[in-house]
Order: sequence, then structure tokens, then C-alpha cells
Amino acid sequence: ANAEAVEIILEAIANAGYKAGEQVALALDPAASEFYDEEAGRYHLRREGVELSGEEMVAFWKSWVDQYPIISIEDGLAQDDWESWQLMTKELGGRIQIVGDDLLVTNPERVRKAIDELACNALLVKLNQIGTLTETIEAVELCQRSGWRAVTSHRSGETEDTTIADLAVGLNMGQIKTGAPARSDRVAKYNQLMRIEEELDQSATYAGWSAIKQGKP
Repeated sequence: ANAEAVEIILEAIANAGYKAGEQVALALDPAASEFYDEEAGRYHLRREGVELSGEEMVAFWKSWVDQYPIISIEDGLAQDDWESWQLMTKELGGRIQIVGDDLLVTNPERVRKAIDELACNALLVKLNQIGTLTETIEAVELCQRSGWRAVTSHRSGETEDTTIADLAVGLNMGQIKTGAPARSDRVAKYNQLMRIEEELDQSATYAGWSAIKQGKP
């Protein structure tokens, strides 16, 4: 079952000597558009052998949030299932970060619509997804004015370019998603963050749990 992956991660956290929910928490990216049948309006969980409606998919995530130390879910629903996004934000938005990636595509117009319709509460920022730095900054500032969080992210076909590390700090996003510290393209971003911290000196502040509005699970 899909929950086995979560259980393995929790076991790894414990084996490393940390406490899940206190020192380490979970952030999921299910990419729900990949298992959504738009024509039928159903989510296909093949490992469980079930098909769920949007409302049932929200209930599924709620049960996981109740059971596991989850603080963020990205793309927990299909990119055009707006009604279900609204329901998920209503049910879980006060407890966890609900991140729109495929839903928002770093597009200021889609971000504005999501804010107006209460469809999520955080944006995944991909600079080359929208295509210009100007639109990226507009999207992030829209989020921040509305009390949302913004999370800058790498892409699957990455290079050693470190622009997103500067962007994360420069726009005061507080969160960066760039994978485990393995492979040079990822390590380069973390090295740049350390260089920025050294340059900022006493002005640098580690946000910790406060980087996520809802705080600790």
C-alpha cells in the first residue's frame, strides 16, 4: 500500500536518531494529476485497488494528516479539479501547507484565481515554468500579500545553476525544494545558500518551523 512508503520514511527518521513531528516532518508531492481520470472525474489508487471521487481523495489525505506528521501536501489533487482543491483547503488549510504546482504553474493569473477561490495556501515557484523573472516575482508577491507561503523549486532536468537559491533568499520565501544533498546540481544550491548565510552574517536568520505558516504538526 502507499502508506508503506511513509512508514519506511518514519522508520528511517527514528533510526537516524530524530523524532518525527518534532525534529523532522513530512512534505508530500503525490502529483495527483498523474493518477486522475479527467473524463470519469476519479482518482485511481492502483496499489490500493480503489477509485476515489474528489471528496473521497480529500478524506484520504485528511486521514493521513491525522495519522502522520505531515506539514505540507503539494498537488494532492488534479490540476483542474478546482472544487476539490477548495474543499481540501477548507478541511486542511488551517493545519498544513497546501501547495499548488500543476494547479498554479507559477502563473500570476492562476495564483490570483486560487487566492480568490481559496483553492490552496501556498505556491511552488518554478522560474522557468512561467518563463520570466518579472512574472515569478509578481506571483510570489501576490502570495505574500495574501498570507500564503511560496516554495522555490528545482526542476527534474537540473543543472548546477544556483539562481533559485538566490531567489529563495532574495524574495524571503523561507523554503526551497531542491532534493537530497546528492548529485552536484543539488549540492550547488545548498553550497550557495551557505555562501549567502556567510555573507549576511548576523543578519541571516534560519526560519525553522516558522517558514510554514501552520507551524509544527
